[in-house]
Amino acid sequence: MGVLIVLENPKSWPLKVPRGVEVVPAKKYLLDPKYSQMRSAKVFNFCRSYSYQTLGYYVSLLAAARGHKPLPSIATFQDVKLSPIVRIASEEMEELIQESLARIKSKKFELTVYFGRNLVRRYDRLSKALFNAFPAPFLRATFRRNDHWEIESIRPIATSEIPASHKDFVLDRAKEHFNKPFRVSRQRTAYRYDLAILHDPDATEKPSTEKTIRKFIKAAKAVGMDPEIISKDDYGRLAEFDALFIRETTYVNHHTYRFSRRAAAEGMVVIDDPESILKCTNKVYMAELFDRHGVNAPRTMVAHEDNIDEVIGRIGLPCVLKRPDSSFSKGVTKALTPTELRTKLTAFLEDSELALAQEWVPSDFDWRVGVLDRKPLFVCKYHMVKGHWQIVGVDKQGERDFGRIEAMYIEDAPAPVTALAMRAANLVGDGFYGVDVKEIDGRYMVMEVNDNPSVDAGYEDQVYKDEIYMAIMRTFVNRLEAQRR
Repeated sequence: MGVLIVLENPKSWPLKVPRGVEVVPAKKYLLDPKYSQMRSAKVFNFCRSYSYQTLGYYVSLLAAARGHKPLPSIATFQDVKLSPIVRIASEEMEELIQESLARIKSKKFELTVYFGRNLVRRYDRLSKALFNAFPAPFLRATFRRNDHWEIESIRPIATSEIPASHKDFVLDRAKEHFNKPFRVSRQRTAYRYDLAILHDPDATEKPSTEKTIRKFIKAAKAVGMDPEIISKDDYGRLAEFDALFIRETTYVNHHTYRFSRRAAAEGMVVIDDPESILKCTNKVYMAELFDRHGVNAPRTMVAHEDNIDEVIGRIGLPCVLKRPDSSFSKGVTKALTPTELRTKLTAFLEDSELALAQEWVPSDFDWRVGVLDRKPLFVCKYHMVKGHWQIVGVDKQGERDFGRIEAMYIEDAPAPVTALAMRAANLVGDGFYGVDVKEIDGRYMVMEVNDNPSVDAGYEDQVYKDEIYMAIMRTFVNRLEAQRR
């Protein structure tokens, strides 16, 4: 991916740029066919104004239309105008804002952010958080204090709005920023696209281990993508990439969803997409979806504080209770007695207005069908932990234990299993899913559809080996190519 610095007068750019970075006049970028035909580029828009229909506005607008990655983007321009988005950002940074502005005595405070930094070092953490939420080289945030500090407004500022007293600092930050390695393609013939893999190696629960991530990296390179592992601190860098692959456990109120949403807004190919995350991470939604479409599933009811007494009559005992956002068997428990049911369900309802009560259907294993792009990718048996009723258990020392995983060829699995799994997954979308199916006396039931399913070397890939990783990476390339066409 080429890197362009776009501004009205290139002679005014005071810094030497590293190899692979080109300084371009704004009008030339807008009118020269060379740039409209450029396959991909990261565009730093340093025009004097971003107002509607100015050169700066059109640079970001046409960059998006060309499939380039502008900073700031039109999405950022729009986000800062939407008070609900600004309010949500303020709420998410609540603790950081109060901590950073605790010394300020006035009722109003302005913070100017240059490449995620501020002149005063104690505001750097807040500056970086603002840059990650609203990626733009230069930002100005206004905070107002009533009972507590909150963001009143935030907007990208153009070079003409930088005070003269700040210019030395801005030049230092620009020099620091542009001396970092850019994602300029190292082997243009080998890599057509840039792929970000969001992964936290220190997470307790993760869908892929480091060994598996290395296999994904190898497969990405084999199909012409240049992969890079990114973390939650790289939110502001998303525009450098063409695609995003999330390999962290996803939640809605979490950075994984924010990454997915931003990537989709930027026109990137993303797995998991934000809609799949929204649907799959909420078990209440899944239960309603299955019921509406007549998908075979265990008897399930949505529980709340007014119908706790109905659970035994409708579901029976023992029964399984689930938090709406449970994952990796966390937030899932079994109730054996009426007292246990009331105690556990009441605890769940302290954090959520709704929870699930589900028929207990004991089995020695669950079928897991991996589904990608509306086609089966792999089939496994997830065996229960010995002496336990789930595929994940916790011993007396607090260590997690997993049941045995037995992979097989897709055609060797019972046809009703894959058919039911495909039907359930297709109700969600065309992403990457792991569908759990129980088989009880010839009766097949979908337990849940998971976005961001586990794929680990030596387990899900026992049969198909590296073809699983290649298939996922080919899906990215196929979607990127379709997008380009």
